[in-house]
Amino acid sequence: MSERQVPWLDWAVELQALAQAGLYYTENPFDQERYTRIREIAAEMLAFQSELPLEKVKNIFCCETGYQTPKLDTRAAIFQEERILLVRELDGRWSLPGGWVDVNCSVGENVVKEVKEEAGLDVTADLVIAVQDRERHNLPVYAYKVCKVFVLCSLLGGHFAENSETTASGWFSLDALPELALEKNNREQIELCFRAHRAESWKTVLE
Repeated sequence: MSERQVPWLDWAVELQALAQAGLYYTENPFDQERYTRIREIAAEMLAFQSELPLEKVKNIFCCETGYQTPKLDTRAAIFQEERILLVRELDGRWSLPGGWVDVNCSVGENVVKEVKEEAGLDVTADLVIAVQDRERHNLPVYAYKVCKVFVLCSLLGGHFAENSETTASGWFSLDALPELALEKNNREQIELCFRAHRAESWKTVLE
């Protein structure tokens, strides 16, 4: 059974979401205790099954407030002719520039910011290629939902400088991709970016 098919992860995530919503909406102190314990059980389930430290899981599961919603991750697709820009992560693998959307940024602003920080380039965010449910495409499955937004960008200028997140950048053809950081992007997703780049008219892929 693949990681995506293991039902306990879905159960734990659903229990956490229900408990977090209950804690947000209830004013009954006894219900607050019950929802807190349900959230702790969800964290314990995940820690036991995944062998992650319980405290790390609790930091993921038990610190947010309010109605639980997916996190947003942006990825920029920038092309020079038939080559796409990738940046090298600290572990040596490669990814499209991107990251979590900051609370003070729109999706478009975040794409531009991440490219500048990770690749040293100035770009414009032109077109949403796809909005994907991460767990349908990337492993490992996370203990929270993530929406990935792939954005086609135009290069304005700039140059790479090594930074705290990336150690190099490069332009790659589809048939010569380096080792990818698969939890962030895989070949299927990069192929999708190439198809959008080549299309005369592109319709956003929406999941």
